[in-house]
Amino acid sequence: MFRTPEGKDIFVVDGHTHFWDGSPDNQKNVHGKQFIDCFYAYHTGLSPKDQLWEKSKFEKYSADDLYRDLFIDGPDDVAIVQSTYLKDFYKNGFNTIERNAEVAKRYPERFIVNGAFDPRDGEKALEYIHFLKETYNVKGVKMYTAEWNGASKGWKLTDPDAYKCFELCDKLGISNIHVHKGPTILPLSKDAFDVHDVDHAATDFQGLNWIIEHCGLPRLDDFCWIATQETNVYGGLAVALPFIHSRPRYFGEVIAELLFWLGPEKILFGSDYAIWTPRWLVEKFWAYQIPDDIAAERGVQLTDEIKEKILGLNAARLYDIDVDSKKKALAGSPFSIAAE
Repeated sequence: MFRTPEGKDIFVVDGHTHFWDGSPDNQKNVHGKQFIDCFYAYHTGLSPKDQLWEKSKFEKYSADDLYRDLFIDGPDDVAIVQSTYLKDFYKNGFNTIERNAEVAKRYPERFIVNGAFDPRDGEKALEYIHFLKETYNVKGVKMYTAEWNGASKGWKLTDPDAYKCFELCDKLGISNIHVHKGPTILPLSKDAFDVHDVDHAATDFQGLNWIIEHCGLPRLDDFCWIATQETNVYGGLAVALPFIHSRPRYFGEVIAELLFWLGPEKILFGSDYAIWTPRWLVEKFWAYQIPDDIAAERGVQLTDEIKEKILGLNAARLYDIDVDSKKKALAGSPFSIAAE
């Protein structure tokens, strides 16, 4: 729980976290090293100096590290763990649902585990979606459209096999489709993360919520034009939010655009842990105000009420979290922090 300087408790749902193993022992080839090195470059380039990790810890941190950083030293009440397999790069996968589910078993009140699938697997992908629902009762999945699969270096949300998978997700109640549409990661293709296929998929699957992680950056303008007309498209702030430290005016431009086009109910907080830890992100976000000239031009404000929606209430709505009940279940725990 995050307590504001005024003493108000803010319910925080961290919509974008990971429990990965990018260590040299798990790297299958040079691309596994390139991928985690690129992640580390984002970490070192956008984090405050006092938040930097040693490379070896960043490559493979423990379940205890994860829990402490999110819930003891961090402000999260609930964390959504996103699965990203990358088995072409990592021997045991980078961030599989099996690995994520193991830590969630230890702290079931704290974690929501999302699955992942690859439509290029055809019928096996459909079988795997059934497995995800029957075994883990997932409510969401993470789509990584630039992931390599043999000779294929990416896919689109509009591919016929993808549509078959989304039809099944809709039928099974896997309603939250988180899609990485943001900065590329070496060696993946930047073009494979293009946002234009979101427009078609969101129109054709009205029963699904399309959470576009990273808000399409660096394609923010394209994303906003799509998201404003598609009522079931949401923006995830992972990667965008760390600019609040390194380039605060740029972050003001981003959040003002999102508020102007999407409105405050369609923006979700995500730390992208462990690229960044959530405490400093939440503290800076709560203290942040959009520069006056940017706010005046867009006609928007980042009020405390809007911040509360972004930090937790919007994601709670999508994942059917009863906030009052969850607060009571977590009340009295030693895992609340106060803003400095």
